[in-house]
Order: sequence, then C-alpha cells, then structure tokens
Amino acid sequence: MNEKSTFHKEKTLFGKEKNPSNILPTKYTLDSKIQFRCHPGVSCFTECCGNIKIVLTPYDILQLRKRLNMEAAEFLHVYTEPTYLEKTDFPGVAIKLTEEGRCPFIKSKTEGCMIYTDRPSACRYYPVGMAQFHEGAQEEQSAEEFYFVVKEPHCKGFEEDKTWTIREWREDQGVNVRDKMNKGWMEIVMRRKSFGFQATLSDQAKRMFFMASTDTDQLRSFIFDSSFLRTYDVDQEILDKIKDDDNELLLFSYKVLASMLFGTDDIKVKPDVLKAKVEAIKKDQAETGQTMVERAEADLKGIKEDWAKAKEPRSN
Repeated sequence: MNEKSTFHKEKTLFGKEKNPSNILPTKYTLDSKIQFRCHPGVSCFTECCGNIKIVLTPYDILQLRKRLNMEAAEFLHVYTEPTYLEKTDFPGVAIKLTEEGRCPFIKSKTEGCMIYTDRPSACRYYPVGMAQFHEGAQEEQSAEEFYFVVKEPHCKGFEEDKTWTIREWREDQGVNVRDKMNKGWMEIVMRRKSFGFQATLSDQAKRMFFMASTDTDQLRSFIFDSSFLRTYDVDQEILDKIKDDDNELLLFSYKVLASMLFGTDDIKVKPDVLKAKVEAIKKDQAETGQTMVERAEADLKGIKEDWAKAKEPRSN
C-alpha cells in the first residue's frame, strides 16, 4: 500500500514522522462518530497554537491576505517564514511564530484566535485527518479514502461531552471548501515527493511554483501580461473566469503547474508553437548528432553523478 496523500495537523502540517503514536489506529468514515469539542472553557485552550509548524496552502494565504488587507509581499514578510514542502525541493511558507513560540494570531488564552473565521486549513482539520491510499503507483487508479483522528496527550477536547459524526465535524469547521481548494496543490506536492531527491527542479520551476502558491496578483499578471497565452491554448471561458475570480485562478494555476512541472495535458501548447519547438529540437539534433534518447541518457547520467556527489561526506 502506498500513501498518495495525507492532510492533517500534528507538529507539522505535512508528514507523520514526528508524532505517529498520536494517530489512533482506526479508520473512520464520514458517518463515524467522535467525541470532541474545543472552546475557551477547556483548560488546554490555545495550547496547540504554540511550538507548531503550520505550512500555508495557496488558499490559506489568499484568505489571510484578504482578511488582513495586505499585499502578498507584505503578508509573507510579516507573518511567514520560508520552508520546504513535504520532503521536496518545493519552496513554501509556514506561519512565523513569536519569540515565545506562539502563533502571532493568538490574541490571548481567553480570546483565542483573532482570525478564527479565516484560520489556516491545518487548524480546521484538527483533530480529524483525511488520507487516500491506493495499490501501485498508477495515477488513474481509484483510491481508498478514509479519515483518522489525532489524539495528543495535552488535548482535553476529547473529554468534552459533544459527539459529532466526521461529516458533521467537517461541515462545522468549513473543511469541504478547503478540500476543494487544496486538493490540486496537494496532489502536485505529493507527486513531487514520490520522485524523491534523485532529480532537482530548476530555479525557474521553483520560482514559478512559489509565485503560483503565494501571490495571485503576480500570477494573474503572468498569465495575461506575459507570453503565456501566446504559448498555451486556454479557452476563453476559462480566461473570463480567472480574470476576476481568485478562487478560479488558484484552481487553474494547479493545472498550469502540473503541465509545466510534470508534462500533463491539463494545459496544452498551441500547435504552431509546438511545431516550432519540434523543428528546433530536430535542428539541434542535426547540429550535435545527438538523438533525444542519447540526450536523455546523458542528462540521467549527469543527475546520477550529481546525486552521488551530494551523498559524499563533506570535509570540514
């Protein structure tokens, strides 16, 4: 069984390696029941908001920017710090904690989160996570979807008398819209993770991923003001949607990233542009005498050599 994607909150948004024992060994469905409630009267209220790494999704950043009325660059500078996503070379951001190791959006222990209605996805999912597993590695294969519960020792919410189904909890926390807005991005991150570190992304690809993930204004400008639309074939109906709708723009950006990073058919190159590129490759082959297979083999050899060097012990 291979894990395709998982999304929950522990001491970090991605990955379970830091605290796996806190995941209860039970598969839950939408109709399964849990006993849990968090409110200011619980003795541990806001304890989970300290000494934690909360990685922000593109939708988290968009919603927080709107809530705080801040430009992307200002928001990233004031409230985030750089990180890498889920054991990949994808650049991302996490909430920058205070000097006391607390989330900057926690007003006080009694008042709680000052941006609660727009809180990040990780905060909404806790303590219920969702996972998808599938046999083999084929993307087309249907996945088994189920839910799990993270029960940390300090959390007293499980001692409350409120009982919910998983479905009711998710609806109450506004998780469904987060699933929709996060899914495409998470799939890109998990797909990249499956490649391991054998091959690294170019700096240009990293910059493209970071821009699409953090700054919708810059992303929209890239699509409409650069050579993008002269290269890629995009339906006018889609262009009309993404011109003013940030949510649609984010969903479209995931297709762009998948196409650029993994060569999917989500966004297609215009036939005339593709033809010109093929001709250029053929011309280069004629001049160098190197076939595409030979070039690929040479690139792979170079990657393996770089990987071998990277694993060599470094001298002090």
